[in-house]
Amino acid sequence: MTPGQILAAILLAMVITAAGTWQVQDWRYGEQLAEIDRDQAVALKNAGDDARQEEQRRQASVNKEASNAREQNKAADVDAGAADAAGDRLHVEANQFAATSCGDPGAAQRGASATRAAMVLSDLLQRADKRAGELAVAYDRARIAGQACEASYAALVK
Repeated sequence: MTPGQILAAILLAMVITAAGTWQVQDWRYGEQLAEIDRDQAVALKNAGDDARQEEQRRQASVNKEASNAREQNKAADVDAGAADAAGDRLHVEANQFAATSCGDPGAAQRGASATRAAMVLSDLLQRADKRAGELAVAYDRARIAGQACEASYAALVK
């Protein structure tokens, strides 16, 4: 063999060795990259599952608080109905009292004036009581809504 052929054979052996080394490294890195991809896919799936579970927990707690608020509103409505009925009875009694207590057979003119004044006071009492009932209902609803909001927030922050 001539020195040129020996040199060519050495160079060819070096190229083949380098190519083999590159292929082995490529195969190793390919395996590592595939493993990294698998790990990332599993981590992504787990993160999605965790996020869904947390969202479901939060939604369940908010739904529970909303249900509690609806129940409290129903109870407040029942209480308001009972208070309205009691107020109506009070108004009837006040009207009867105003109509009967101010009449004095001896002083007809004074009795008529006193009856009118008593009727006006009875009407004012009725209006004030009605307005107070409306305000109480609005306050109850606002209080219940505020408490439900606070409870929902507290459940979400946990």
